[in-house]
Amino acid sequence: GVWGGVGGGAGWLVGFSLWLAAAGTGLAQTTSEGTYVVRGDRVIDLRSGVELLRCSVGQLYQDGTCVGEVLRLSQDEAAEAVRIANDELGGIWRLPTREELEYLVCTSCEAPKIDDTVFPGTVSEPYWTGQKNWISPKNLWSVNFMTGHSYGRFFPYQRLAVRLVRDR
Repeated sequence: GVWGGVGGGAGWLVGFSLWLAAAGTGLAQTTSEGTYVVRGDRVIDLRSGVELLRCSVGQLYQDGTCVGEVLRLSQDEAAEAVRIANDELGGIWRLPTREELEYLVCTSCEAPKIDDTVFPGTVSEPYWTGQKNWISPKNLWSVNFMTGHSYGRFFPYQRLAVRLVRDR
C-alpha cells in the first residue's frame, strides 16, 4: 500500500508523518443535522465537544475525501501515532473514549455505520478507544463501524483502526 505495512518496521511512521505534514484546514461548515462542524480535515462533534480528524490514521484528507490505506495499529503503535500527532499537529491528541466513538455511530446508515460525508473512508470494522474494560482490565473497548456496537474484548496487542481526537 501507499503507507507500507506496520509489521515491516517504522515505515508506517514515515507515512503518518507525511500525512500530518500535508493535513490542511478550510472553511467551517455545519452539517445539515447540526451535529458536526466540519473544517477541512477536522470536525467538531457538538455532542461530545471533541475535535476529531476526519480520516483514520494512515489516510490523507484530500479534495473532500480520505485517500490511502487505513492502518491497523496495536495500542503501543497507536500511542506512537498520538505522539507524532502531538508533535506535528500541535495540541494534545489521544484515542477517543468509548462514548466519544459511540456518538459517531449512525444507526440508520449502511455499513460503515457513520456519516461518510463527515468521515469519508471509514472502514467497516472495529476502531480503538483508549478505555479499558473495567470488567476485564486486560481488554480495551472498541466501537465496530460494521455493526455499530461496542466491544470490550480486544487485547492491546491486537491491531485495529484508529481515529484521533483532542479536547477543545
